[in-house]
Amino acid sequence: MPAPKVFISYSWTSPEHQQWVVDLATQLRESGVDAILDKWDLKEGHDSIAFMERMVTDPEVQKVVIVSDPLYAERADGRRGGVGTETQIISPQIYAKASQDKFVVVVSEVDADGKASLPTYYGSRIFIDLSSEEIYPQNFEQLVRWVFGKPLFAKPQVGKPPIYLEENSVLLPTRSRASRAMDLLQKGSTQSEASLRDYLETLAENFEALRVDTKSNPFDEAVVASIESFLPYRNEFVRVITSLARNNATDDTITLIKRFFESVLPYNHRPENVTSWSDDWSDNFKFIIHELFLYTVAILLKYERFASMDQLITGGFYVGGISNYSHQPVQGISIFDVSLHSLEVRKQRLALKRTSLHADILQERAKIAGIGFEDVMQADFVLFMREANDASSAERDNRWYPDTLVYLGHHSRPFEIFARARSTRYFEKVKNIIGVQKKADLVQLVQAFGKKLYLPRWNYYSLNPAELMGLDQIATTA
Repeated sequence: MPAPKVFISYSWTSPEHQQWVVDLATQLRESGVDAILDKWDLKEGHDSIAFMERMVTDPEVQKVVIVSDPLYAERADGRRGGVGTETQIISPQIYAKASQDKFVVVVSEVDADGKASLPTYYGSRIFIDLSSEEIYPQNFEQLVRWVFGKPLFAKPQVGKPPIYLEENSVLLPTRSRASRAMDLLQKGSTQSEASLRDYLETLAENFEALRVDTKSNPFDEAVVASIESFLPYRNEFVRVITSLARNNATDDTITLIKRFFESVLPYNHRPENVTSWSDDWSDNFKFIIHELFLYTVAILLKYERFASMDQLITGGFYVGGISNYSHQPVQGISIFDVSLHSLEVRKQRLALKRTSLHADILQERAKIAGIGFEDVMQADFVLFMREANDASSAERDNRWYPDTLVYLGHHSRPFEIFARARSTRYFEKVKNIIGVQKKADLVQLVQAFGKKLYLPRWNYYSLNPAELMGLDQIATTA
């Protein structure tokens, strides 16, 4: 690719200013720009006016940099000297097109009030400020990017509208309640708990609106569409829980979250008034509830609300209203980790060579400020370890399948909270989220994998708990 040609227009204000311009032009050339300067390119015997006119109007000169200082602005406005001549050539070019992008003013000096001196004809157009050493490196990069047409913030392509904008998308009456809850939580208001209760109860009461028509064909398409239509409400929920974790995660508010999950878990199962039922008919509910639970744990971990997370999990979840669990109405966290048969059908129907569509969808949707997919994977791993410890204590099989960890690959570094737990003091804070009392308990738990406890395996990769915790380094410093 040929170097872009750039003509530099400036005033011979002083020897120091001329050297400043030469240095700028030199830097541009060193950055791959064919900078054209009168000191280099206007030779004895050349017509200076013809030279300037050609530089401004020649289509091979893609850009013109106008170095403006107080004297340049004064001469441009008064149409005096060589600057005045250049102004008579440049200004019609700028006025000709409102979207003109061939010209840019570079400010080399500002007045005592910090105001830039600009030619009147340049108007309110955006300029590049190189007037101080502090801002010079960053703004010089901006200049180079302008020359090459490679802005720092490139405009992304327009994608297709999300499914939740379609006419048949679900509308839940939660927005104002979520906003009020977040506002009161951030203010630490005495009304924050009541507003959080109102939001969570309203969300739970309207879950029925998410139910998928069982006659949909193909059914897996309807499940995926339902999951996507819920995305704004997932984001809304995440923002509310984040506000809670940041400001007011009390025992009572964590209990409200626990009651919320207990109230929506029945949607994973056959409704009481329905006799004919297929388990995959509630797959959208299963995905949504599992995702909300994952994000809740991820947020509590991110904001180091370890006691709150332990409170959320400890004691299990009351599901006595679900006939499947009438013999054991309190269930552990494995009740959130369910298989989605419809996604397996979808994988076969579309011949998708993917290990886990469930994990794929979770990863694709992990685009919300403050909580990244790494946070979600960390939560998934912690839940896997906690459920495995509970299973070991109860002498039963462990039942949490950490879908998101398929994206680990050959992940070699520990997750953040475990990396921090090399500090004995920090380990004392986090140990309860796994359910252990000392490092030796954690070592014993890890040793049980592959013997009494199962380890997930994807293709040629098997989960390595010791590696993901940095077990050797845990509690090795003060």
